[in-house]
Amino acid sequence: MAENWQDFLAALQEIRLMDVIPQAAVLVLAALVALYMHHLIGRLTAADTQGMRRLTERAVQRITFPISMLLLVLVGRVVLAALNLVNWVLDLAVPLLIALAVIRILVYILRKGIQGGPLVKASENLISTIIWLVVGLHLLGWLPGLLEAMDSLAVDFGNVHISLLATVKLILLLGLLLLVAMWLSRIIDRRVEQFPYLSAGVAAGFSKVSKFVLITLAFLFVLNVVGIDLTAITVFGGAVGVGLGFGLQRIASNFISGFIIVFDRSIRPGDVISIGNKFGWVEALHARYVVVRDRDGVDTLIPNENLITNEVINWSYSDPNVRLKIPVSVSYGDDVERAMEIMLEIVSEHPRVLSDPPPSCRLIEFGNHGIHLESRVWVSDPKAGFGSVRSDINLEIWRRFKKEGITIPFPQQDLYIKEMPPKNR
Repeated sequence: MAENWQDFLAALQEIRLMDVIPQAAVLVLAALVALYMHHLIGRLTAADTQGMRRLTERAVQRITFPISMLLLVLVGRVVLAALNLVNWVLDLAVPLLIALAVIRILVYILRKGIQGGPLVKASENLISTIIWLVVGLHLLGWLPGLLEAMDSLAVDFGNVHISLLATVKLILLLGLLLLVAMWLSRIIDRRVEQFPYLSAGVAAGFSKVSKFVLITLAFLFVLNVVGIDLTAITVFGGAVGVGLGFGLQRIASNFISGFIIVFDRSIRPGDVISIGNKFGWVEALHARYVVVRDRDGVDTLIPNENLITNEVINWSYSDPNVRLKIPVSVSYGDDVERAMEIMLEIVSEHPRVLSDPPPSCRLIEFGNHGIHLESRVWVSDPKAGFGSVRSDINLEIWRRFKKEGITIPFPQQDLYIKEMPPKNR
């Protein structure tokens, strides 16, 4: 490493300022023009939201800066050569710019294939820059010396040798293999969704298991490649166990409960459930929580542990048909049988009421203020809610009762005075 460093210092001493200034001017001018072209392409493609077209345009924008700068650097190199000026800096810049263009487009295609979240999108430029710096150091011949210096910064823990180089390798390889694992898991998810004979719950369970296995294999493979003894993981496993016992038991409980929910098929995507005062249908099953969307379009994230330990009403567990009860009271002086006929006609005409099982009307009891009747109907789509069915039927009952002269009593109290108190004289 000392010899490489001395060669580098000797090369710096041989550089003349008059040779560097023209090449630096070409590089600065090329960078400014390329940066302007990059922003111009970005403004022109910002309003385009088409799928494949936008993908192509965004890919072109990724390589606009390095390609534009590369073309200008090539022109500048020709001009300097015509003026009999040295251009060794531009010679180094050409492969670096080509490598930057290739790396940026490959990382962009990889991110689109993975379809990661905002974190992956935000780290795209960082990943491209790190890869480009490694390639640049390799092209300049400085990479072996840097790797040797990083390997010399090490700490020994018994038989375990941990160096800065091994740590960087661990982080980079782990990140790369995690990206590959996520990419493979998404491919598996898409393939599983295409199987017509798999239910949504089984597909979600297979997706969870495959993702967990791929991430675990990636982690173990990286430890083995870096050279860390896998028996040393026992210490880490003990620390994790202590952490689970003290502060991570709820996270572990939710994670395990998620697998229980998936494999016992008690709750599946699309089911209509009620837990506490929350009513809605299951949108997705995740490792830590379940997404439940209500009729207002609000998504509630319910921890998996709550669905295991609390009472949950699954309206569509074994049968999607749900029975609704619509109570109505009529006065004692009205024709009760005619009122029941009207109620039965109204519920039978509603489009969401099933004919099998058929709707029915029952006389429930003789109340203090009237006779209590009740319509009982079956609805097959609880996901659409019950409020509209109740409202439509109640409104039509009100109209028909008024037309037939049937009154709906309201609570009232009659006061009978048997004897007036004597007047005070």
